[in-house]
Amino acid sequence: MKKTNGVSAQQNGAKHTSLLKSGILLSVMTFASRIMGLIREMTKAAFLGTSAYADAFGIAFMIPNLFRRLFAENSISVAFIPTFRGYLEDCSDGESRKKTQEFVSATLTLVSFLTACVTVLGIIAAPLIVPLFYSGSTDSAILAETAFLTRIMFPYLFVISAAAFFQGILNGCNIFAPSGFTPVLFNGIVVLITYILTPQLPNPSNLPQQALAARAMSFGVLTGGCFQALFQWPFVKKTGWKTTLTGLRKAFTNPGTKKVVALIVPTIIGMAAYQLNDLVSTALAGKVGTGTVSSLQYSLRLQELILGIFAVSIGTVILPDLSGLAKKQQWEEFNRMLLQAINIIALITIPVTFYSLVCGKDIISLVYKTKNFTGQSVLMTLEVFRFHIIGLFFIAVNRIISPAFYAQGNTKLPTLAGIICFAVNIALVLLLAFPLKGAGIALSLTVASLVNTVFLFIFMNKMPGMQATAIAKKMIIFIIRMICFSVIAACPVYFVRPYILRAFSGFSNRLIAYGIPVIITALIFGITGILLLVLFRDDTAYLITRKIKNRKQKKQN
Repeated sequence: MKKTNGVSAQQNGAKHTSLLKSGILLSVMTFASRIMGLIREMTKAAFLGTSAYADAFGIAFMIPNLFRRLFAENSISVAFIPTFRGYLEDCSDGESRKKTQEFVSATLTLVSFLTACVTVLGIIAAPLIVPLFYSGSTDSAILAETAFLTRIMFPYLFVISAAAFFQGILNGCNIFAPSGFTPVLFNGIVVLITYILTPQLPNPSNLPQQALAARAMSFGVLTGGCFQALFQWPFVKKTGWKTTLTGLRKAFTNPGTKKVVALIVPTIIGMAAYQLNDLVSTALAGKVGTGTVSSLQYSLRLQELILGIFAVSIGTVILPDLSGLAKKQQWEEFNRMLLQAINIIALITIPVTFYSLVCGKDIISLVYKTKNFTGQSVLMTLEVFRFHIIGLFFIAVNRIISPAFYAQGNTKLPTLAGIICFAVNIALVLLLAFPLKGAGIALSLTVASLVNTVFLFIFMNKMPGMQATAIAKKMIIFIIRMICFSVIAACPVYFVRPYILRAFSGFSNRLIAYGIPVIITALIFGITGILLLVLFRDDTAYLITRKIKNRKQKKQN
């Protein structure tokens, strides 16, 4: 009996190690994807700047992307994977395996049929959809070009849905690496094709170079989506599950697909609120002036890079631990872990916010500034970025607090908080977009994120064992502490920065002209901040240092 238990423990340990390695690999892939996403935006900035064609590409890409987020990603993560896992657990004989294969084929047929219908309708209706995102005075040539780009990229919805389905099969079989790599592949292909195709495209109508670049980038998006699906297919084939189609009647009547649809419908309400928010923001951005859509996208890409590295990773890591503590009803440890995660996020995002407020122009110039991304483009993006970056902590902490609800099996309260947030965002966008333009849209997102945080803490009081008031008080004290440290660290940077920029202003290469000043000012800010943390013996900083030391010791042993 003891021997059996020992073997079982070894198997569980091996499984835990395998999942841990998969998690680390996936985190590395996610980081690489964020970097490649930033390079894609840098490519867009180099070719399109904040021109009307940059806005046209942004709007055209957003339309099929909206349906992808709403249906493909949502249906796979929320509905298909749990249902598929249920089939796999019961897959003990030939008959049950046959039922699982029927479910896989039925789901692929359903996804393919529905996305094909939406794609065809989207291509036909593109000239009717596009004007919704522009003011009445917009040049008809820009409207026509945006509709053309939309038609090029709408089939992306079909191929990326197939890619999402393949990802669902692989993740259901605990295979994560191929799906984790596909966003890196996608961004790389978009960048490569933009550079290769732009000078090669025929130009009988004497279109501007920026228009040709937008078309090349659109073809890159479609090609990248195809490669995302094709890259995963051999790995799916190795699992033994066939990617075959079945009749539409069988697809709609299959018990598994019925369960998938039943799981999707409730979550679409919350997702639809989010997508409606994105839709309204982009539509108003297109109406308030040229370059607003693209400047918002450039700013958000910088913000998402930070969020992707830290907030998403921490949220993913603590969810299993919180779930285990909630199941055991170890609420003291549960609250302690949640507070630690919030403090770690504050320790990272608040200093980053203050540094970005002081050196935002230098960061944007370093990342984006080119011949097409002019000084005016930098200032336009900076105006938006300052309002986005103020909300960095709130957006990040929302992604940390929500798993605390999911750990207890409660998805309704975070969804309700999200719906309230999106309602506030839409109301503020409608109020602020025209007087403040892009800055008003960015400020709306920041205020709405703050409202989301407030309501998550309010809803915490309804959850068993969660000490919302105690956590909020300790969090606010720590935030004030981090703000004070950040202000002190920002002061020397603020005064030294002009002299450093002047010293390197003679260099034409932006990596030297802006890169070296950013590195020097970041070092000054970072060293000052670390000295303050050490001087005041900050507990959170000490905790992080101790965990890093423990990991190094484990590796050595």
